[in-house]
Amino acid sequence: MSFPSDETGQVLAEMQHAGIDLTVSHDVVFFHLFEQQSDAQAMADFIEKNIPQAIINVHPDETPNVWDLDCIITMIPSYDAIVKQEADFEQLANKFSGYNDGWGVEA
Repeated sequence: MSFPSDETGQVLAEMQHAGIDLTVSHDVVFFHLFEQQSDAQAMADFIEKNIPQAIINVHPDETPNVWDLDCIITMIPSYDAIVKQEADFEQLANKFSGYNDGWGVEA
């Protein structure tokens, strides 16, 4: 299986090389950062109401005065699915004064 030569494609290629089966569902974590805990919590509340299958975790970042919102979606980590979900979350995070900070698969 080959992937586009962007960051998402590179991560998927590395996962495949490491022996991760990308044809089955995995818990994919999408990371978001916020300057205000209230903004992170507002996005978490929105996701909990509108994407009930998502697992949400809001916690302080290692950087002072920054809050993380981790959103776990169980999905088959195809390139198109990851790119679409990241774009959807980026649009949503912007509404709550946050931004995307990547994604990963829980191993």
